[in-house]
Amino acid sequence: MDELSTKPYLIRAIYDWCTDSGLTPYLHVRVDGNTRVPLAYIKNGEIVLNISLQAVNNLHLGNDDITCSGRFGGAPHQLFVPLDAVIGIYAKENGNGLVFQGGESAGAASKDATSDDEPPEPPASPRPHLRVVK
Repeated sequence: MDELSTKPYLIRAIYDWCTDSGLTPYLHVRVDGNTRVPLAYIKNGEIVLNISLQAVNNLHLGNDDITCSGRFGGAPHQLFVPLDAVIGIYAKENGNGLVFQGGESAGAASKDATSDDEPPEPPASPRPHLRVVK
């Protein structure tokens, strides 16, 4: 019997942790011919998707793919992401989550890494994390 991949279970775990913590789960995806996402939002062959309950409908975090529907610029889109295309999942607010290593999922980041001992940096948040403390 083939060993099951842990990737879909880890994605669901981080998604659940984000939603239970009141955080926004972001899915970082490497776009290829099997991925169905809005083309206008792809940058450098990748896209980051907000998969929170407020942002998407009919979210299915399956063992082979992730599907949902969402609106981009007011236009509805059906999204399809094979699990092999998922680079990582993390919380928008603090960057905590997982970046997957190995195989094609790691993309160019693993090819350019200088040391296997260094942990991957979390994806950058679009907003600064600093706040004024009085």
